[in-house]
Amino acid sequence: MDEHSAFLSSNHLRRPGELRSFAFAGVIGHALRKRRRPLIHGLSNARFQKLLNEYFGDLDLSNGDGSAPSGDSEFNDLVKLLLDFRAVPSEELAWLSYAIATAALGENHLWQDMGLADRQMLTELMRENFPVLFARNSGNMKWKKFFYRQLCERAEVPICKSPHCADCSDYRVCFAPET
Repeated sequence: MDEHSAFLSSNHLRRPGELRSFAFAGVIGHALRKRRRPLIHGLSNARFQKLLNEYFGDLDLSNGDGSAPSGDSEFNDLVKLLLDFRAVPSEELAWLSYAIATAALGENHLWQDMGLADRQMLTELMRENFPVLFARNSGNMKWKKFFYRQLCERAEVPICKSPHCADCSDYRVCFAPET
């Protein structure tokens, strides 16, 4: 069993049926598989240890330096967007905001980079934890694309595209005319 699979094992999950557990496990597991540190950008190791204790029990795992990606203001802007739209101003939803923003730096669909089973899991996670932001996505736009559209609106930039889109195999799906 590799480190990623071991991390996802039910022996470690304190809240095995909760979507947040799957999201945290997926983001951390994805980073472990890619051998990337920090596992969740923007979280100090102390905050990361609190997350582990709350969701995963007795794991001995370090986040690394926890720094945000250097020179990546989009990461910070996305974290701020998510923090601004949390259902409640809790530390758990702050952790989730950083985890989602970390996964959004990936090359795949957001749900894939979060290690979730499908896009519907991500949609449900958003509905539960960021309900106002969820409601704004009334056209069921792909989440990464939606986030970057929201960031462009905040910055008053009329035309905007998500990162890594030109190389994505689903480019035509995401950028097809929307109804």
